[in-house]
Amino acid sequence: MADQKINELPTKTAPSTGDKMLMIGAAEEYQIDYDQLATAILNKLSTQSFSSLDTTSKTVLGAIDELNSKSVIFSNSGSHNSIYRGKSLGSSVTQAQWNAISAGTFDDLYIGDYWTIGGVNWRIAAFDYYYNTGDTAFTKHHAVIVPDTSLYTHAMNDTNITTGAYVGSKMYTEGLDQAKTTINNAFGSSHVLSHRIYLSNATSDGRASAGAWTDSTVDLMCEHMVYGCGIFSPVSDGSIIPNNYRVEKSQFPLFTLDPTKMHNRSAAYWLRDVISSVYFAGVTASGYAASAGASRVFGVRPAFCIG
Repeated sequence: MADQKINELPTKTAPSTGDKMLMIGAAEEYQIDYDQLATAILNKLSTQSFSSLDTTSKTVLGAIDELNSKSVIFSNSGSHNSIYRGKSLGSSVTQAQWNAISAGTFDDLYIGDYWTIGGVNWRIAAFDYYYNTGDTAFTKHHAVIVPDTSLYTHAMNDTNITTGAYVGSKMYTEGLDQAKTTINNAFGSSHVLSHRIYLSNATSDGRASAGAWTDSTVDLMCEHMVYGCGIFSPVSDGSIIPNNYRVEKSQFPLFTLDPTKMHNRSAAYWLRDVISSVYFAGVTASGYAASAGASRVFGVRPAFCIG
């Protein structure tokens, strides 16, 4: 109606393309298309100077560009190991992601990010954790992956013995075969990187007593990788020095930045450390550090490198 008052007009929650808006100019009243008004406002914001901005540039776009140029995120492992994001990366590794890992830039990849493949969340635990380690230097840039949950359950040995340490265990000789198959199917065997680590292969008096450099693709974690230190692992008592040599000397950034990822409520899982003549280390479902008889059936939650 021509004589209808403005406050009597129908209410709309948001304007849309094609809508007209009434404007009161210096000399006349006129109408303007909503999209044209929006463009004019954006153009004004991009050129308007705001003296209160705490940047050299006093325009909105200039200030944003200035702040982006001062980003503390750099294309290297140190920077990306320091940031937890936890973003879903989809159901497969893209070629761009493979390229970023191989180049060591790790662009748009951060600690806690994960791919969901075969119903498993495969989570990034570290970048270049093993870089330049080993009796033969491991010089391939890589991401270390740990599944959120155990892949299945298995005993360390049929009986409560730790003879032969980790390398001599049934877990090492056959218990990881299923995990290796699952991981190769998920990421492709050419992308699951082999590298050299030092593993214990003998025990004496309940302590690891010898070891050797070994090729590794998929292996159980040790206490240092999970906790950042040995909890139950025997240490030197002044007369006996356990064979605790290892390249895994520090905690994965995943567990540093988000300790809740150390455990899950579904099951306890094994670690590879020899604790006594009958016990290996483990992590319980309720989250505390533990050790248990080698014949116990716990989860298999391995770590591996991709690149």
